[in-house]
Amino acid sequence: MKDKESMDLLEKTARNWLLERGVTIEDIADLVMFLQKKYHPDLEMKECIHNVERVLTKREVQNAILTGIQLDKLGEKKMLEEPLQAIIEVDEGLYGVDEILAFSIVNVYGSIGFTNYGYIDKLKPGILERLNDKSTGMCHTFLDDIVGAIAAAASSRLAHRAKHQD
Repeated sequence: MKDKESMDLLEKTARNWLLERGVTIEDIADLVMFLQKKYHPDLEMKECIHNVERVLTKREVQNAILTGIQLDKLGEKKMLEEPLQAIIEVDEGLYGVDEILAFSIVNVYGSIGFTNYGYIDKLKPGILERLNDKSTGMCHTFLDDIVGAIAAAASSRLAHRAKHQD
């Protein structure tokens, strides 16, 4: 993990908010492993974690985390105006702003991220399944897409780096 003292306030806050919402670096790294193990049979979890850590240093990613989690929290507290409140509360299928926010993360490491993101968003493995569980009373309309996008971006970063090592 990056030295806490070298992180700025935005990065610290983004990381803390992920943890407060029950998402660990390891949860996201598990998704990276899920996406990349087939292509990199010798892939180790520490490599997945490293790539997630690098993605989290990007300002665009930090901004997306804070924006999405804030909107989710407001949705939980029923502090949004209708009809937006109902849309975010149920994570309406035709509401695509959550995916658009995720795309800002996916874009950081190129077009391969879109494929990774679409795949993982459909399957919803690991932490994504829990974040999509509406029975918890928590709203993760934005967070599930953000976490999937971070994993997709980290997977893309890993794939790009592996290609340059060949």
